[in-house]
Amino acid sequence: MKKFIQLSDHFTYHKLLRFTFPSIVMMVFTSIYGVVDGFFVSNFAGKTAFAAVNLIFPFIMILGGMGFMIGTGGTALVSLVLGTGDKEKANRYFSMMIYLAVILGVVLSAAGILFTRPMASFLGATPEMMEYCVDYGRVVFLFLATFMLQNVFQSFLIAAERPKLGLAATVGAGVTNMALDALFVGAFRWGVAGAALATGISQCVGGLFPLIYFLRPNTSLLRLTRTRLELKPIIQACANGSSELMSNISGSIVSMIYNFQLLRYIGENGVSAYGVLMYVQFIFIAIYIGYSIGAAPIVSYHYGAGNDKELKNMLKKSVLLMTGVSLVLTAAAFLRTLLFQTAAVLILPLVFDVDGIWLAVTVAEVFAFVLSVGFLFAKRGKYHYM
Repeated sequence: MKKFIQLSDHFTYHKLLRFTFPSIVMMVFTSIYGVVDGFFVSNFAGKTAFAAVNLIFPFIMILGGMGFMIGTGGTALVSLVLGTGDKEKANRYFSMMIYLAVILGVVLSAAGILFTRPMASFLGATPEMMEYCVDYGRVVFLFLATFMLQNVFQSFLIAAERPKLGLAATVGAGVTNMALDALFVGAFRWGVAGAALATGISQCVGGLFPLIYFLRPNTSLLRLTRTRLELKPIIQACANGSSELMSNISGSIVSMIYNFQLLRYIGENGVSAYGVLMYVQFIFIAIYIGYSIGAAPIVSYHYGAGNDKELKNMLKKSVLLMTGVSLVLTAAAFLRTLLFQTAAVLILPLVFDVDGIWLAVTVAEVFAFVLSVGFLFAKRGKYHYM
C-alpha cells in the first residue's frame, strides 16, 4: 500500500479530492490567520492603523504575487518534465525557480521599501494614516523574499507529492503569526510595526522550512541542486504563471480603487469596513485557489507522460463542478475583477453616492454571471457539461 498518492497514479474524482484537499485547507487557513492579523491591529492599534494596513496591503500583494507566478508557472513546467521521466532536468528547473524567487524577492524588497511612502501618498493616505502605512509596509517588505518563497513552495510541494508537508508549513506559519500578533501587538503594544514583524517572521517559517527540506536528502520527487539560470525555462514558467499574476494584480488594483473611493466618500471607517469584507471574501476564494494549485501539477505531469486525454476531461468537469461559472472561466473572471468592478465603483457613486460603492460588487457579479452563462452555453459542445 502506497504511503503517498503519486502524480503517476490513475486519478479518480475521489483520489483527486484527497490529493488536493491539503492545498484547499492550506489556502483557507492562510485566509483565516489573515483575519486574526486584522483583529489584533483593529482592536489594539485602532481603526486608523487598521485602515492604513488595508490601504497599503494591495501594493504588497502586487509585488508578492511574483511568487505565485513563479510557483504556479514553474510547477507546471517541472511537473511536465517529471512526466517525461527526466528527473535530473526537473530538479534543475525546480532549483532555477527557487533561485529566481530569492533574487527577485531581494530586488523587489528594496523597491518596496523605497516606494512605500510614495505609493501610500498615491493611494490617498491621510496624514494620520501615512506613518502607519510606511511602518507596516517597510517592515513587511524586509521579508518579501521569504514571502515569495512561501508562495512558490505551496505549489512545488504538490509537484513533489508532499501536499501534507505544504499544509504543515502553512499551519506552522499561521500559528506563529497568531501567537506573535498576540505578543507584539496585544501585549507589547508595538502597533502596526509589531503586526508586520509577526507577519514577516511567520513568512520565514512558511518559506524557510520547505527550503531546508529540499536542501537535504529527501524521499520526494524534487531536490535543490546547483545550476545556472537559463532564460528559456524561466520565460516558459513566467508565461505559464502569468494568468495568476494578472489575477493578483487586477484584484489588488480593484482594491486600491475601492479604498481610494471609500477615503473620498467616507474616510478611514470605509476603508476599515472594506477590509473586513475582503477578509471574509478571501476565505471563499481560497477554496478555488487551493484546488487549482493542487490539480495543476497532476495535469502537467500526465501531459508530459502522454496520458492526458482522460484526466484532462475529468479535471475540466471537476473544476466546473467545484468552483462555479464566474470563477472558472478565466475571461469572465478577469472582466469581473478588473473591468466590471472598476467601472461600477467609479460610476455608481456618481448616481447613488456612498451606496454606489457597496452596490458595485453586486452589479459586477451580475454582469460576470450573465457573461459566464453565455460562455458556458456557447462552449457546451466542447466541454460536455450540459
